[in-house]
Amino acid sequence: QVQLVESGGGLVQAGGSLRLSCAASGSIFSINVMGWYRQAPGKQRELVATITKAGRINYADSVKGRFTISRDNAKNTVDLQMNSLKPEDTAVYYCYTVAGPTWYAYWGQGTQVTVSS
Repeated sequence: QVQLVESGGGLVQAGGSLRLSCAASGSIFSINVMGWYRQAPGKQRELVATITKAGRINYADSVKGRFTISRDNAKNTVDLQMNSLKPEDTAVYYCYTVAGPTWYAYWGQGTQVTVSS
């Protein structure tokens, strides 16, 4: 099994910054892609950013230029630096990965990010 644990969520004023971290643990052969999704109240879950083991990155248009994703392959962690936060960024943020040996998709429990105006 693979477990993902997020940290770093909280309450921040508009224009502020937060850094989310996610650590993967368990029986891991290899992690291909890691990333972050989010779900706001009344809305469906959406992609925020992903990064492959090789370093290929994909951002949602809504966060491009404000958020930065990074990973440490040796530590099996992925971070999301969120700058210039807006109230519309308020959501539960979920860590995501596809990992061997099962190559299933795994999700963290989510961490709340609230941006006040």
